Amino acid sequence: MITLYHCVGARSFRALWALEELGLPYALKLTPFPPRFREPGYLDVNPMGTTPTLIDGDTLMSESAAIGEYLARRYGPSDLTVTPDEPGFGAYLNFLHMGEATLTFPQTIHLRYAVFEPEERRLPQAAADYVQWFLSRLKAAAKLLDDSGYVAARRFTMADISVAYALKLGEQLGFSDSFPEAFKAHLARMKARDGYQRALVAESAGEPVL
Repeated sequence: MITLYHCVGARSFRALWALEELGLPYALKLTPFPPRFREPGYLDVNPMGTTPTLIDGDTLMSESAAIGEYLARRYGPSDLTVTPDEPGFGAYLNFLHMGEATLTFPQTIHLRYAVFEPEERRLPQAAADYVQWFLSRLKAAAKLLDDSGYVAARRFTMADISVAYALKLGEQLGFSDSFPEAFKAHLARMKARDGYQRALVAESAGEPVL
């Protein structure tokens, strides 16, 4: 059976949501954040010490956007991924990786220097600058959207999960009033999905990161 190590509110939510959308059986192990310091033996499971960790037989994965793609292809066929012969393939890959590399990364820098570091090590200007980085990239990304309500291929895919987690994090951090209208609508649509709601229920017994 698939095993997912997950911290409530962390980017591992992408993997949890993907599992729920695909309807796959899995074992969920909720860990405190950061697990490399607070979960005994975690580094023996995942030497990176990061979250998520997904174990599927001999396969171990730690990149949240890649996990969704892996699951959809490994246990598909599924409309949650996009094939190379489809018109939306390039946009799918672009948004799948943008959700993490461009839209989540700057928020994690903000979190580090505004929240997680001890008071004497915090960098308010750097934290504020990375918020503006995130919002400027989000504004630019909105120009790439079509009128379908999804980020690629005119249907719900793993790329929507990748991007929507970044939006979810931004909402938690209080940035959502500055989101472009298209992404405000996208987040609302994603949060209404049954798979998203099931993922929230699944993680509800854990300790939130924020």
